[in-house]
Amino acid sequence: MTGLDQESFPPPGLDLSRPSVARVYDYYLGGTANWEIDRQFAERMMRDYPMVRPIALANRRFLHRVVRYLVRTGIRQIVDLGSGVPTMGHAHEIAEQIAPGEVKVAYVDCEPVAVAHSTSLLRENGDLARHVAIHADLRDPQRLWSRIAGTAVIDLDQPVAVLLISVLHFQQPPAPGSGSTEDLGPSLVAAYRDLLAPGSYLALSHATDQGVPPEFARMLADAKERYAAAGNDLIYRDRAEITALFGGFTLLEPGVTWTPLWHPEEASADDTTIRADAPNESLLLAGVARKDV
Repeated sequence: MTGLDQESFPPPGLDLSRPSVARVYDYYLGGTANWEIDRQFAERMMRDYPMVRPIALANRRFLHRVVRYLVRTGIRQIVDLGSGVPTMGHAHEIAEQIAPGEVKVAYVDCEPVAVAHSTSLLRENGDLARHVAIHADLRDPQRLWSRIAGTAVIDLDQPVAVLLISVLHFQQPPAPGSGSTEDLGPSLVAAYRDLLAPGSYLALSHATDQGVPPEFARMLADAKERYAAAGNDLIYRDRAEITALFGGFTLLEPGVTWTPLWHPEEASADDTTIRADAPNESLLLAGVARKDV
């Protein structure tokens, strides 16, 4: 695992008994921070549904376009929640292309590999005064926000861009022992919206089974079963439900749309993973909204 030769691997807390969402996604994107159990799961998905990798790549390139766009608008702080393994262009690398030396980025994840790998990469290729990786649970907003503040990298009294990319279509269950099976996703997003300073932005992408090509319906149903068997329940929301996640924030144009259609002018030359005439093959709706007050 490149860049991790000096680290203690597997890191403490790592569960190798089942595939990890973050590590499987890393493999879809061509990364190396994954184990055999993750590769086997991903290979079976890609064997049966070759479109899985293009969908993952289109989602990653949506993140790139969001970072470029928001940094051009003046955002200088980014919090990437559920950041996963930093593969195929990290947020801070994209930001450096637009505003070298100016943008601060905090990566947050509960997956030990993602945090360990991020920390190692930032130590080698980042700026520790401006970039940080944090191990925290999305389901505890106040504690997570406190952890970010404690790094002194991000000033939470100033505007930030919060990224929730491909996070909320994985069920966010209550703490073990609560006896509840409710998905906390919408209430958690509302909590983070409340924590944001005015002038901040919320960006998210989310899988949907509404309006997708009919031939993709089987893949969505099968993926739901496979991920559930691996301990990661998928939730598909429709456009109205995804739009509601932004609350009273002001949606930027073009609103909630398929990932390839969000500001394609910010695309790089190789951003061609989904056919331009079939954006719904991305299976993910996305948007960005601003907190005005």
